[in-house]
Amino acid sequence: MGALPTKYIFANKYDKIAAMPGMNFVKMQGLGNDFILIDSRKTDLANTDLKELAIKLCDRHFGVGADGLIIVWPSKKAHYRMQIINPDGSEAEMCGNGIRCFAKYVYETDQLKEEVISVETLAGTMLPAVILDKGTVLAVEVDMGTPKDEGEVKLSGYNFKKISTGNPHAVAFVPDVNAIDLPVVGPQVENDPHFPNRTNVEFVQVLSDKEIEVVVWERGAGETLACGTGACACVVAANLAGKTGRRVLVRLPGGNLDIEWNDDDHILMRGPATTVFEGSVRLSG
Repeated sequence: MGALPTKYIFANKYDKIAAMPGMNFVKMQGLGNDFILIDSRKTDLANTDLKELAIKLCDRHFGVGADGLIIVWPSKKAHYRMQIINPDGSEAEMCGNGIRCFAKYVYETDQLKEEVISVETLAGTMLPAVILDKGTVLAVEVDMGTPKDEGEVKLSGYNFKKISTGNPHAVAFVPDVNAIDLPVVGPQVENDPHFPNRTNVEFVQVLSDKEIEVVVWERGAGETLACGTGACACVVAANLAGKTGRRVLVRLPGGNLDIEWNDDDHILMRGPATTVFEGSVRLSG
């Protein structure tokens, strides 16, 4: 049998993606929930398969590596539009950690004067407010809107509270989050037929009426260090169950979020956003 042609020897699984010029991006993270952010105003994405782009760039072995791809778009409804695409190519309605990173990026890049920014998402228009330290965004507070209680379901031996905070969540209370086999239970619940559009999955350990610990399995991303919308869903579920008050410190593997469910039924999320590095990537064919 003859030797394989050189083009097959050096092929990898992304070689079907068409070649394109260098693409600038910013790597950002909120509590270790990391994202690749691309500004469509600076990079022409008109003929780009965004699903394939997200799959390639988010791959932690063959790409840059991230929990999701965020794209900055112009908006006719708000200051900006945020699109968030998961590592498997599916699109998320909203992302709590992602919108904090988004707000930090546009505020500092566009040198905005207003501290409250309107952002169009598939879950509606969100209003992140930057928290500044000498002109630099230290943290972001986001009005996450009104949650929806969608009932309960028992799956994989756990009782889950279904809460929507712009995207779907299944929340279960357990004595010890460290005892959960998340890589096994997470995908079972995420892909259960009970959730036609799949779901995010959170397990919650109540530490006090003001503090909870949470581990997360994100729809389309797997186990992550934090989930902003998930933290909000957990506080709502905990309060409805009489386990906590309406302002709770949520401890996640990547850090803490301050979540407050106001009397007007809106949820406020407060947490950090950090720029990790900037770069340029050329996707070869």
